[in-house]
Amino acid sequence: MVNTSNEHPSKGSNEVDATNDEFDDEPRESADERADERRSLRSPERRVRRPFQDDEKDTGKGLERTLTLTNCVTMVVGSIIGAGIFVSPTGIQEAAGSVGSSLIMWVVCGIWVGIGAYMYAELGTLITKSGGDYAYILEAFGPFLAFIRLWIESIVVRPCAVTIVAISFALYIMRPFYSTCEPPPYSTELIAGLMIVILGAVNCWSVRLATTVQDWLTYAKVIALVLVIFTSAVLMIFGGPQYRESFENIFESNFRSFHQASVGFYSGLFAYQGWTYLNFITEELINPKRNLPLAVMYSCIICTAVYTLFNVALYVVISPEEMLISPAVAVLYADKVYGYFSFIMPLCVAASTVGAANGIIMTSSRLFYVGAREGQMPVVLTMINKRLRTPIPAVIFTCLVSIGYLFISSNLYVLINASQVTAWLAITVVVIALLRLRCKYPYAERTVKVPLWLAIIFVIGSSVIVVLPVFGSPVDTAIGLAILFSAVPIYFVFIGTNVVPNLIRGATEGFTIFLQKLFMVFDDNEYNKD
Repeated sequence: MVNTSNEHPSKGSNEVDATNDEFDDEPRESADERADERRSLRSPERRVRRPFQDDEKDTGKGLERTLTLTNCVTMVVGSIIGAGIFVSPTGIQEAAGSVGSSLIMWVVCGIWVGIGAYMYAELGTLITKSGGDYAYILEAFGPFLAFIRLWIESIVVRPCAVTIVAISFALYIMRPFYSTCEPPPYSTELIAGLMIVILGAVNCWSVRLATTVQDWLTYAKVIALVLVIFTSAVLMIFGGPQYRESFENIFESNFRSFHQASVGFYSGLFAYQGWTYLNFITEELINPKRNLPLAVMYSCIICTAVYTLFNVALYVVISPEEMLISPAVAVLYADKVYGYFSFIMPLCVAASTVGAANGIIMTSSRLFYVGAREGQMPVVLTMINKRLRTPIPAVIFTCLVSIGYLFISSNLYVLINASQVTAWLAITVVVIALLRLRCKYPYAERTVKVPLWLAIIFVIGSSVIVVLPVFGSPVDTAIGLAILFSAVPIYFVFIGTNVVPNLIRGATEGFTIFLQKLFMVFDDNEYNKD
């Protein structure tokens, strides 16, 4: 709760030190204290950092700082390398028209998300609070735009993404057993739901266990991709001329239109989805000012290199024509190269999807956690288990919404496509928030500082990415915008006014207490004040 006391902070020479020292014990400072701190950030005589969060200490309250640099890299790489790399090659080849243009597009997409990650690194080291996009928009533009981002990300984008990845896992894990026929009815939904439940249990039990699972699954999927790359390298060097045919006319039949190129670029960016996820769990990073920028830099380099080399490896065995008619390119590759051992590839793809889903669940629950802590989600979602130190209610809510989408028809995929438009719109707004914070806090300490011209170029490019689907896929874009604007009445009815929230709070107080007893959770904001 916000302190409404009329007491003003002391005006002595040690004012700033006292404010920083007491932040851990009184994180909810008064409006006057916040105003003083904001003025200090604008003053060239006092270059102090606003205490968004102490990034060096683990005070024993709230979420623990347990994620090392290695954990961070595997979290980002594991979140990026999911089902996208096994689906997007067909879409990019169809848009590019040639092998050379396709490979260039993979590299350009990797560079573009790397630039975006650079922007997020500045924001993540300036505002070391969990919540990612939501936290940055909240600080720059206030609660209204922040809630819109929270709504679209937490209710649609993340749960749908978990569901799609879970369905991909189920389809690939069953492929070795039902290679010549369709699987039994509802088996896909049951296996997908089981995977979501297991990953939810892991994330409820332990942060370290969740990150350990993420680490090993990331190692497994990277090893599988490297195995394909190594196999193709051997075939290309020592094999017959048929393994080099795809590279003879490497730039034949390039893009025929700008719109076609944009569609391919969009498919490539989908494969890199997950590069922003680390910023959602900043409060759990050890030394985030160092580890956050290094982790996103290493992760983007690794993923770009692996993606590009993996696609080169595919073209060694699969012709561009074959790639266009086979959406499951990894399975086709395994059938043509590994023979009886081709069943390994569907298992590797399944492991890849599990890692992606685990990363989404872990970071999504933290998004709910931060939103509830700011008063824009039910208070029960801000509670953490006293012994396990994990946000159990937020994790369970994420999993329940994801399982709920399993019962929706194939229109769910249309919602996912539509959400990509809103996702890049949010990324554009976040980079604009970076520019806004440059003006709002010009003298704040910044470990990473992006060149102004680069940020402006990224805003323009991201705006183009948002606008182009309006002409190419107007229906999907309209659905995405409809979901986006549905947050407006929700905000003004439940958050912008005090009447309805008070009624709901009174009606749900007993249920909240029941959940506290059931999951042994508590409100860390109340605990921090003690």
